[in-house]
Amino acid sequence: MVSVGQSNAPINLSKGAKINLSKEAPGLKKIMVGLGWDTNKYSGRDDFDLDVSVFMVNSSGRTNVDGFIFYNNLKGPNDCVIHQGDNRTGEGEGDDEQIYIDLDLVPAEIEKIAVTVTIHEADRRGQNFGLVENAFCRLVNTENDDREVVHFDLGEDFSVETAIVVGELYKHNGDWKFNAIGQGFSGGLQALCRNYGLDAEYR
Repeated sequence: MVSVGQSNAPINLSKGAKINLSKEAPGLKKIMVGLGWDTNKYSGRDDFDLDVSVFMVNSSGRTNVDGFIFYNNLKGPNDCVIHQGDNRTGEGEGDDEQIYIDLDLVPAEIEKIAVTVTIHEADRRGQNFGLVENAFCRLVNTENDDREVVHFDLGEDFSVETAIVVGELYKHNGDWKFNAIGQGFSGGLQALCRNYGLDAEYR
C-alpha cells in the first residue's frame, strides 16, 4: 500500500509496497536514509544496541567486503554510501542512525542497496525485535531542503528475530525504486552476511 499526502508530505509506505523514486522525486540523487526505534519494552541488564548495515548487491544477489557498509567499514566504493556511525543506545527523538547515499557514485554493477538493522550480541543478551517498537525508516532528499520523500513504519510484527532487512533501493529499467521489505531473520548479522554472499564473522 502506498499512501500519498499533499505534495510536500512524505509518501507513507506499508510493508511490501514499492515506489518509483525517479518518478515521484525527479532528479533525486543524494539521499539520507534515517532509521529510528525505541526499546521501551526491554528491562534487562544489558544495553540494547541496534546496528544499521548496508549491502550493495550485484545482479547475482551477492556483495563483497567493499560493498558491506557497517560500523567497522563506514564507507562504500567511491564514497557512494557513507554510514554516520553507531548509536549504541537509541535514546532521544528522531533518527538513531543515518546513511548517506549518492546514487550518481554507485558503481554500475550494483543493482540493489539493501538497508538492514541487527541487534548486537542479541543471543548473549537475550534480546530480539519483539522488544523493539516505533521502528521506522525514512528517505530524505538532501538536495531539496532535506525534504522527506518516503516514510516506512515497520510495525510491531516481529518476535524472536534478531535481524531485519528494512528496505532496498534498486535499479529497474534505468529508474531507482524503493521496496519496503520489513523481513525478519534469526541469526543476526551473520545470517544477513550469508544471505548476501558473505561468509565471515564481523565484530
